[in-house]
Amino acid sequence: MFGWIRSAITYYVNSTGRGSPLYKKVCNPNACEWGLYLKRWGKFHSVGNHVHISSGCNITDPTMVRIGSYVGLSDCTLIGHDAVVALIEVRYGKHLDSVGYIDIHDNCFIGHGAIVMPRVTIGPDSIVAAGAVVTKDVPPGTVVGGNPAKVICTTEELVNRIEARCVAYPWMDLVRQRNGAFDPALEPTLVAARRQYFFGEGNNG
Repeated sequence: MFGWIRSAITYYVNSTGRGSPLYKKVCNPNACEWGLYLKRWGKFHSVGNHVHISSGCNITDPTMVRIGSYVGLSDCTLIGHDAVVALIEVRYGKHLDSVGYIDIHDNCFIGHGAIVMPRVTIGPDSIVAAGAVVTKDVPPGTVVGGNPAKVICTTEELVNRIEARCVAYPWMDLVRQRNGAFDPALEPTLVAARRQYFFGEGNNG
């Protein structure tokens, strides 16, 4: 019964664009599902293909956001305007506007808790680290982090570092068997193997 209700809500929301809070609460869409919903109904300037957007992602001005293909947005924040103009109007009597685009090119990932400010372009093949505050353009093929965000390394260097760590992991054969980046059938086995490797047999319950 509950599965039928979830299916009905999913169909209604994706067909009409209405009821997204109920959709998030009842159906708990994954990043792929939420990305598909926002691609159609999120009122972005444009969105490419294979875009994953966490349901916890906060986008203040979607019409000012352009997203390429193969982009992942975790629980980050994209800010398209600066509300300080309201204070300036009251205090100084000046009628101003402070807005800006956010342009995310192909093959990018923005990590958990990152904040991207207005008037920023994130070049292709780039990564914004968790917690970063991006105030300037991100060069193509780079990893940025910190506040304000600065270049840490190239994306290729990060790939090499991760590959080097993976050499020691005894569960890599399972990872290579996965269908995509997440496979529900293999996940319990992977979780157990990782816990065993890092913490041993003991646990907290």
